[in-house]
This record gives sequence, structure tokens and C-alpha cells, in this order.
Amino acid sequence: MKTEAGHKAIAAGGKMTVLHAPVGVMSIVTSLVAFFILASSIVFLFDRGQEEQVQMAVEHGRQEVQVKLEAGLQEPAIRGTTEEGDASNEECNWSRGRWVYDNVSRPLYNGLKCAFIFPEVACDKYGRKDVMYQHWRWQPHGCDLPRFDAIKLLEKLRNKRLVFVGDSVNRNQWVSLVCMVEASIPDDRLKIRIFNGSLISFRALEYNATIDFYWSPLLVESNSDNPIIHRVEYRIIRADRIEKHASVWRDADIVVFNSYLWWRKQKDDMRMKVMYGSFEDGDAKLDEMEMVDGFEIALKKLTEWLGENIDKSKTRIFFAGSSPTHSWASDWGGEDKNKCFNETEPIYKTGYKAATTDYSLMATAKSYFRTLEPKGIHVQILNITELSDYRKDGHPTVFRKQYVPLTKEQIGDPASYADCTHWCLPGVPDVWNEFLYGYLVQK
Repeated sequence: MKTEAGHKAIAAGGKMTVLHAPVGVMSIVTSLVAFFILASSIVFLFDRGQEEQVQMAVEHGRQEVQVKLEAGLQEPAIRGTTEEGDASNEECNWSRGRWVYDNVSRPLYNGLKCAFIFPEVACDKYGRKDVMYQHWRWQPHGCDLPRFDAIKLLEKLRNKRLVFVGDSVNRNQWVSLVCMVEASIPDDRLKIRIFNGSLISFRALEYNATIDFYWSPLLVESNSDNPIIHRVEYRIIRADRIEKHASVWRDADIVVFNSYLWWRKQKDDMRMKVMYGSFEDGDAKLDEMEMVDGFEIALKKLTEWLGENIDKSKTRIFFAGSSPTHSWASDWGGEDKNKCFNETEPIYKTGYKAATTDYSLMATAKSYFRTLEPKGIHVQILNITELSDYRKDGHPTVFRKQYVPLTKEQIGDPASYADCTHWCLPGVPDVWNEFLYGYLVQK
């Protein structure tokens, strides 16, 4: 045997090279073979790992269905967007992103348990069975919205007054915020709601915090200033009168204005009247003009008032972007006669903008508010238009309280009276308030 002969040769003092040369060559060859096998295995495993990572990324990008937020688990803080006071948050554009289905952390509150919800937006209470609309979370691209904390917001509002000023969509947002915070006040004796004409107040007594809504759909004084009795299609604004409204928000610490729907045409030939002077003084004059021209007159008066009266060291000012309606189903490939009736999912097309959503009004508003910057007054736009445009599924349609009895024709054709303007709660306006919360607490 080779092993025994090798030992005899060593014992006899024979040349080791005669017996060990073949063994050395084989060892080298064996080592090289082993090395290449090992290297190939590593490359294979690396490629497989890369492939699996790519596949996981593709699957993740295709649809993010659930996010399990276990106790103590924090959402990733990308570019500082979930940490208070981080200036790097300026890099994050909250308004660009996608809707992610999340039935773990959404909704933020139970609409059926919110004592302050309004019947025109309480969709599940009025018979809507599909509740997917409550479980969508807005996910900005490349960053995260600050996680909403009702107690932190109430602390921020301690001894302060926040006022929403605008139309019924702004009231929709007000109701949303009230429901978002009231669940954190378990004692009913420490939270109240007060109605006073055009003003509705929610008060968190323990914090001495007030969240108000004030009806002023056209910003300046108008023939539509009564929150119950007003004519949508016949509008007159008073070009030089705003003080009656401004007296309500003058002492506020935070004001959130909105004005969009009331400047849109209900029909192609619709125009509005603008009144100068007053009947009392005998110098009243009425001009007729396009709706968008009236919008600019109202913005001009508002910015003038803000520039002359606002306490910039105290009051923070926001202007909510346009809230889209979904009354024209052809915008997303449907039939117009159906409006948004029976829609149960968002529009998934990235960058979708409905042809019937007027983005130009917000550009006009920005141009007027920009004139306040030299005076040190900043109006922050809540850019909620695009994210809301995706949500054709988020409206009450027929699942709301009907204040006027339905006709036989309407009962036979539910889409004909479907509300595709306001928003079910919990729902889309909660995200608008997450934006507001982020600006108030973080920036």
C-alpha cells in the first residue's frame, strides 16, 4: 500500500520527493478544485440573494397590503420625517405618493363611536357595507408622514384656538379632526360642542383648547353666508366687505381657510355678481363677471386684511388645497351617469389628475399669498388635491342622511343623487389633518 511504502522509504532515508511529489500535485489540484467550487457557490448564493431581494422589492412595490405595527415598533424615520423639529423634513414632499391598504393602523378612530360626527359623512352608520375606504393610508414617496398623536396635538393647542374657515368641505375636515382627538378624552364631561349660528365650537376643557368651524364659503361677505339658507347657483359677493367674518378669526392662533367648490361653475354659462358699496349708503353697484374673477377679488381682499391685521408673531395661517369631486366617471374610464356610485377602490394610476379638477385656482391663491412674504407673513398651502383625486371611492354617495325626502325617480336611480363631493369619515380628510398635524407639531 502507498501509505506503508511511504513510511518504509522515510524510515530508510529514501528521497521524499519520489514519494511526495504526486501527493503535492494532487493536493494543489484538489485545493484549486475546492476553491473554484467554493467560489462558484458564493457567487451562486450572492446572485440568488440579489434575485430574491429584487423579487421582494417588486412584490413590495406591487402592493403593500398590511403594515403590522406591533407594540413599540416605530415607522422608519426617513430624512427625519417622523421626528419632531428636524429641519431636513423640508426635503419631503408629503403631497406626492400612493395610497396603501392598511387594515391594521387604519382607521385612526371609530366613526360609529365619535359622538361629534355629522350625519352627512357618517357613511357606515347610514348603510355603507364596504369599509375598505376607511383602511387606506397615504404613503409619500421616499418618506413618511409624522405619526398622528392626539395628545401631542392637544398639548400643542393648550390655551389656543384653531379655526377652520370655509365651506362644507372645510367643515368635513373640521369634523375629521374633532373625531381624531376626542377619542383621547374619555371623560365626556371634558369635551363639548357648541353651535352658534355660523360658528361651531369643539372644546377640550382639560387643555383649554378650542377647535372651531366658521361658515364663510366665499371668504368675503356674500348672499351665501347663512350656513343653512343659501342658493348655490346664484351668488353675490361684496368686494370690499370682510370684517364681519374676520372678526371671528382675528384672535385665533391657527386659521385654516378653504375656498374652491363655490367658485366652480355649476353650468357652462354660470357667472356671479360682485357688489361694490352698499344699499345703506346709496352707492351700491353690481358687476357681473366670471367665477374665477370673483375668486381673485376675494383673495385680494383676504390678503389685504391679513397684511394689515394679522399678528404674525402669534397666528399661523393655512390654506387648504382644492378638494376634487368625482361626479364625472369618464375621468377614470367609467360612465358619467354612474358618477362615483358603487366605487369601492381608489384610482391606482400614478400621477392621475382628473380633467374636471381645476388645479389652476390653487396656483392663483399661491400668487396672492406670495405678496405677504415681504411682510413676514407666510400662508402654508395644504396640498391635498392630487392625493384626494385618486379617491373616487371615498364619497358618501347615497349613504348619508337625506334632509329632503327622495323622489320616486331618485329612488329608482340612486346615482342621480349620489354625493360625490363630501367625504366619508373615517376617510380622506383624516390625511388632510395629518398634514396639518405635521406642520403644527413638526415644522
